Amino acid sequence: MTLTLHGGTVIDGTGAEPQQGDVVAIGERIAAVGATGSGDPLTTIDVSGLTVLPGLIDLHTHMGLVATGDPESLPAAILAAQLFRNAELCLLSGHTTAREVAGADGGLKQAIDLGLIPGPRLFPSGPLLCQSGGHGDIAPPFFSDYHHHNPGVPGLAQGSLVCDGPEGVRIAVRTAFRRGATQIKVCVSGGVVSLTDSLEDTQFTVDELRAAVDEAHARDTYVTAHAHNVRSILNGLDAGIECFEHGTFLDEATASRMAAAGAALVPTLAVIEVMATKWQEWGVPAQAVPRLNGVRDAMMASIKIAHDAGVVIGSGTDLLGPDQSDRGLEVALKARILGPMEAIVSATTTSAKILRRPDLGRLAPGALADVIAVDFNPLTEPELWSDPRHVVLVVKDGVVVKDTRA
Repeated sequence: MTLTLHGGTVIDGTGAEPQQGDVVAIGERIAAVGATGSGDPLTTIDVSGLTVLPGLIDLHTHMGLVATGDPESLPAAILAAQLFRNAELCLLSGHTTAREVAGADGGLKQAIDLGLIPGPRLFPSGPLLCQSGGHGDIAPPFFSDYHHHNPGVPGLAQGSLVCDGPEGVRIAVRTAFRRGATQIKVCVSGGVVSLTDSLEDTQFTVDELRAAVDEAHARDTYVTAHAHNVRSILNGLDAGIECFEHGTFLDEATASRMAAAGAALVPTLAVIEVMATKWQEWGVPAQAVPRLNGVRDAMMASIKIAHDAGVVIGSGTDLLGPDQSDRGLEVALKARILGPMEAIVSATTTSAKILRRPDLGRLAPGALADVIAVDFNPLTEPELWSDPRHVVLVVKDGVVVKDTRA
């Protein structure tokens, strides 16, 4: 089937200047961009007055973390319903691809791929790997054998998997791959929502991290790491980790080393903004909320440092909870730092590069036909990304999955 989006202003995701023209898809691939023609009226969508872009990519999702405080307090049916709703909200926001870095496992990907539920093209990590007492270990502190130690419903969602020592890490990585992981997520620093560590802590030894990297390389994939401070990033670089999430307290020397190693950074601005008002809904402990103080400004400064050093910067939101409807906020916030076009590039071609998928995140012949149209000019009104209602058309794999044009 041929699908033509006719008459819009095209931003192709590479940073090139916008152009007027058509986007033509044959089946699941883009066949042409820029040429203007009439097309078959039965398969032509008039997008005059709209801006057409590649489907956005969110590299840091937790669609399966619908309850952070006590996941087992939810019946599995409610967990599944809220997870599936989050997947649909992600797609309808214009994010046609997502990397799940703790929460949903390969079961969600299978359900989406089979067409059983609407959702983005998914790259699941399965449970994040954490050390005992580290970020992600939600067991009560005085019950080491408590059954909450590895909560979740395999085949649906599991937030974390506690492991210690190189061999323990190997087993956990292999378990994640068995459950459908396409890459691995580890925690190498403390976190905002955990109470048994601080943001300044480092977690896992370099030898433990190398075990994860070796197992990922054996499957021709990579490890990404939750990391707020520079010591944790440096440990990760020593172990061969290729991507770092948050990077809140980055400095120039560490950024230079990341750039030299080709390691990527995925900042997460949206979660800081949203958590300030939704922490109770998400089940975040009240004691963790003060940690947000200063994190926003530090992360914004880190993005500038990373950009100046030439670090590859992807786009991720880190949203939690049962109603993840603020996904476009990340692009709006990043536009304030890097500029509107660079924010778009970060959420399209750059994020595709981090995924090792050059057929995503761009409007070009041969790329997968993931296309969105918005009813505003994202180069002059980037703040409107924060409202998903402005994403009026979403096409995934050449199939229209949302169309709210007047």
